[in-house]
Amino acid sequence: MSEPIIERIENFGLSQKDRPKAEFAEVGIVGCGTNGQNLAIMIAKNGIEVKFIELSEQLIQDAYREIEEILDLKIRHWGITESEKRATIARINGSTDYKDLKDCDMVIEAILSKSREQSKDIRKDVFKTIENHVSRNTIIATNSTTVAITEISGDLEYPDRCISMHISITSPTANLVEVVKSLYTSQETCKNVKKFAILIGKHFLEVAESPGLITVRMFAPLINEACDILLERVAKMKQIDFAVKKSLNIPLGPFEMADKVGIDKVIRWLDNLYDEFGDQQYKASPILKRLARSKRIGRKTNQGFYKYDDLGQNLGPAIE
Repeated sequence: MSEPIIERIENFGLSQKDRPKAEFAEVGIVGCGTNGQNLAIMIAKNGIEVKFIELSEQLIQDAYREIEEILDLKIRHWGITESEKRATIARINGSTDYKDLKDCDMVIEAILSKSREQSKDIRKDVFKTIENHVSRNTIIATNSTTVAITEISGDLEYPDRCISMHISITSPTANLVEVVKSLYTSQETCKNVKKFAILIGKHFLEVAESPGLITVRMFAPLINEACDILLERVAKMKQIDFAVKKSLNIPLGPFEMADKVGIDKVIRWLDNLYDEFGDQQYKASPILKRLARSKRIGRKTNQGFYKYDDLGQNLGPAIE
C-alpha cells in the first residue's frame, strides 16, 4: 500500500504572497543564556515564532536543554500542561547564522557580558550585524538596563527603529516592560513596542534613559542592604526574606530574588551602577562576591543563599 499524501491545509487558502502577515509573527533573540531563554519562552507561549542566535551548535543544544528544564519545572508546579510545553518548544528554533533573522519583525539583543565598557562595544557590534540581516522595518531592541540605547544605536544606518526594552523576570507574576527611547527612536517604533508588550501580556512603561532604569536601580541595592543586615547579624537570612515579603507584599525576599536572577548577574548590575554613579550603595557586598567566586550563583547551580534540589525546590539556607 502506498504512503498517504499529506498536504498542509494552509496551501488551499490565500497564497503566501497574498496572505496577511501578523504584526509580530516572528521575533529574534541574540544570545540564549538565562535571560534569552526566559524571553524565548515568554514570547513563544504567546503564539509567536522565536528564532534565537548563539555562537555554536553546542550552545544551541545547551539552550534547548535548559529551556526544556524550565518548562518541566513549570509543569511540576502546575504552571503549564505537557501539550503547552510541546507547543512552546515547537515555536523556538536556534541558529548560528544571523541570516535566519531576516523575517523577524523584532530582534532583541540579550547577550551576556562582564563589564560596562565591554558590554557597550559588543552590543554595538551585535546591533550592526543585526541591521545588516533584517528588513528596514524590523525593530532592534536591547534587553540591557545599564547600557544607553542612544550610545549603542547611534552608528546604525536606521537608529530610529532601535529601542531599549527591559522585561523583568524576577518573579512569575512580574508583568512589566520598561521601555526607553533613544534620541533617535521614532514614535512609531515606540507605539509598535507597546503593541508587542500588550501581545505578550505585559504592562508598558516608558522611562527616561538612565542606567538601571527603575526596577534594577531599586532591586540591586535592596539585595546589597539585605546582605549588610545579615553581616551585622540583625537577623538571620530567612527572617530577612520573611520580613521583606510580608511587609512589602512581594512573592520573593531579597536573597530568594538574588538566587532566582543569578548572583553573578546581580553583581554585574551593581558594578555597572557603581561605575555610573559612584554611590557606595551600589558597591557589591562581600557575601555576593564570595558566593560568585565559589560558583554558587543561585538556582542555576542548585546553591546560592539557599540550597535547591533538581526540581528547583528550596531546601533551606546554604549560609547563616
